Order: sequence, then structure tokens, then C-alpha cells
Amino acid sequence: MVLLHGFASNRNEAWRRVGWYGAFERKRLRVLALDWRGHGESAKPHEAECYSGEQMVSNVFALLDRVGAERCDLFGYSMGARLAIQAALARPVRIADLVLGGIGERMFERSNASEQMAFAMEADNPNSITDPILRSFRAFADEQGEDRLALAACARGADFSIAPERLAQIRSRTLVVTGARDALAGDASTLAAVIPGARAVSLSGCDHFSAIPHSLFKAAVFDFLNGEIE
Repeated sequence: MVLLHGFASNRNEAWRRVGWYGAFERKRLRVLALDWRGHGESAKPHEAECYSGEQMVSNVFALLDRVGAERCDLFGYSMGARLAIQAALARPVRIADLVLGGIGERMFERSNASEQMAFAMEADNPNSITDPILRSFRAFADEQGEDRLALAACARGADFSIAPERLAQIRSRTLVVTGARDALAGDASTLAAVIPGARAVSLSGCDHFSAIPHSLFKAAVFDFLNGEIE
């Protein structure tokens, strides 16, 4: 199982601290996780051209090659879920099961969210950020001590848009999970409907930030991996 964290997070905050490492280890699953470039302990270039989706996805397969793994399950959250989709489309033979968290119907919307996120990371005064979601991301980045200029470059450089018709090409068994109150992601079932055979789960009462540590999220993932969500 390869774990792909979201924007402004890192492998320890997104997965270890909230119990995912331990949960997978108790199921006797080998777990790999990386810090995306610009995040955690990885390199933090300030140039937007260093953060293309293609470059970032190549890091996933470089990790697999490094440990000698021909095939894996992928579990991505938010930005990590978008990159997991790109990985599954790029090299489908190497991806078995696919778990997509924190993304839903809103991934089909066109917006200037990337530029807005970059400005939120660059703002001298976080109180000047009026959008509550962007303000939450900025606060999270500050709490983690992340390099905000690297995050701004990541926001500007990464193209995570995926045409709905391309999602029909996914051949991995897929689960989509969102919080029922996740305004950033939107409805999980709308996204699942365009991925062949995908299943959707909505976590009652959860938003974008509270979903990932929730015990019901873990239960849904393990039910899916065990073939108990049909």
C-alpha cells in the first residue's frame, strides 16, 4: 500500500500521527509513504515548473522501483488522490486497488483555485485571507512548518485537472471516500459514477480536514480491501 498525502501536509502528519500506519501494519500490509516534493522532508524548489503532475507521479514509480515492487495499491487524499488517478492512468499495470479520499464532484469544476491557494501561501498576513478553506490550509501549513514559497510553487505548477472521459479508462478497483460536509471535495458518488465499478462512501459529519483520521474512514478502506463493499 502506497500512501499519497494531500497539499501542505506530509507523510507523518497525514498518515502516521492519525493511525494509518498502525492500522495497515495490524492488517499485515506493507506500507510505503512519501513526502511530495515541496513538502515534509523532500526537496523544496521554488520554481513552479518543478511541480508538474507528470514529474510528481514519476516519483511514485521511482519509489516502487527503489523497493523492487512491481505492483501496489494506491491510497491518495485530496491532492494525493488526484495524483493517484494520474498514476493509475499512466501505468495501469502497476496499480491494483485505488482508494481516493477527499475528492468528489468538484474536481470537474474549472476555477482559479490554484492561484488563490498560491496567494494564500504567500500572504504576509494570514488574516488577509478571506476564504475559510484557504485560511485553513494556510494555518495547517504554518503549523507543520512547511516552506510556504515551495507550496505556492506547487500550487501554481501542478496541473491536477483530469477530463471526466479519461476516468472511464481506469481499470483499478476503486473506492471514493469524502466527508459529507466536505465543501472542497463535493459528492463522492458523482465521481465514483464515472469510474468503472467504483464504489462511494460518505462519512457523516466530516469535513475535508476531519475525515482522514476518522475511524469510519479506516473501516471503509479495510472493508473495501477485503471485498466487503460491493
